[in-house]
Amino acid sequence: MHQAIIDIGSNSMRLTVYEADGADFKILFKEKIMAGLAGYVENGHISNDGIRQACEGLLEFKKTLSLVGINDNIHVFATASLRNIKNTAEAAKNISETTGFEIDIITGEEEAILGYIGVMRKFSVSDGVFVDIGGASTEISVFKNNALLFSKSYQIGSLKLYKECVKKILPGEGSIKRIRKIIKDTISDNISENCAPQKKLICIGGTARAILKLAKRLNLISENENSIKEESLKNIGELLTGDKKNAADMILKTDPERIHTMVPGYLILQYIAERFGAKEITISDYGVREGYLCRKILS
Repeated sequence: MHQAIIDIGSNSMRLTVYEADGADFKILFKEKIMAGLAGYVENGHISNDGIRQACEGLLEFKKTLSLVGINDNIHVFATASLRNIKNTAEAAKNISETTGFEIDIITGEEEAILGYIGVMRKFSVSDGVFVDIGGASTEISVFKNNALLFSKSYQIGSLKLYKECVKKILPGEGSIKRIRKIIKDTISDNISENCAPQKKLICIGGTARAILKLAKRLNLISENENSIKEESLKNIGELLTGDKKNAADMILKTDPERIHTMVPGYLILQYIAERFGAKEITISDYGVREGYLCRKILS
């Protein structure tokens, strides 16, 4: 049976179509739209233009699904894009009326747990830290002996930091300092009891995937690897926070859609990795959507 899941994120909107058989599934195809919804939030409210942008993305996905004969079993959920605003109910109602999709707005804690569930379908890891860096929120989950010990969502993300701290395309030294302070102030105290040294971080989200692509372009890892060592992560940071022209050139060659969000996203990942003393960062292509499929649809 086909199952389609649409994830309305703060930076990107993503469609994934699965072939599901009982509790098993495989991905048939994916599509992405860089909607940048967090950029339409002013004074805590998403604007009419932002709502229109979300509707246009959903209608585009709806057209794609119709073309391949999928008109039911379509599930739509929103994360921080609609969760962390003051006009959540109004925005969700307008989007639903325009597109015909019911919007499931998941909590931050639920997003963290669903991401953990999705990752665990891909990796057999008993101990570690799961990290999901999005456009407007970051989720951290700590697990040990296959049990979830700690799971929390923080209202901080790559696009949100860019909007709040960066005046041009790439942040200068002053902006980087402001970003680092916000990251520390937002995350620091909340994970102090759960940040025992961990060798492995498992990451999902556009920032993590972009950093993995950058590591490959810099020949720090091979094309078939999905893990980045501590030293390689530092090398990437030196490039991204060093000469702005060199950083811009490399980002444009690697993932031009993230020219404005890669550095803030990297700084979030760097802080979390250093805080946990991680020696290796593994990037998973399974995450919240797969967790949503497993827990909410396939049970």
